Amino acid sequence: MHVRKAVSADAEELCGLLNEIILVGGTTALETPLTVAEFADWFIDGEFPLVCHVVEHDRSLAGFQSLSLYGDPPQGYADIATFARMNPKISGVGRALFPATRAAAEELGLEFINATIRADNVTGLAYYSKMGFEPYDRLVQVPLLDGTRVDRIKKRFKLDAKRRLASPI
Repeated sequence: MHVRKAVSADAEELCGLLNEIILVGGTTALETPLTVAEFADWFIDGEFPLVCHVVEHDRSLAGFQSLSLYGDPPQGYADIATFARMNPKISGVGRALFPATRAAAEELGLEFINATIRADNVTGLAYYSKMGFEPYDRLVQVPLLDGTRVDRIKKRFKLDAKRRLASPI
């Protein structure tokens, strides 16, 4: 597996990967598939993305992880989003991505990386715990498009202040 920064040319393949996850449902707060242009804006080169990394595996993109300021997070925070190809499933995509994302967050001078995970996303909750994220808040009964209410668990990863190079955002 090879990790690198995402570029605009990756948007189409990554959008397909994400839309498959959205259509299956149950693991992301996103419920409506994105166009390639929306994907690029939200995750690669729009106003809010800070960085997006991809994992290449066997000449295709196996997953991506982004840091974003969408939704106006608190000072010193950025939101993380992690997605891995469902078919074929490739083990270790998230573990491969996080060191690059963490390093980028430290270079940006962030204090925390925030992950907001659906309470019914067992694999997502486990992944962020394994990466060292700790729960700090809960959004109760957030409605989905179909009216189903699902809690969102907020976890954060505290970055090493000694390793931060830039001043906080």
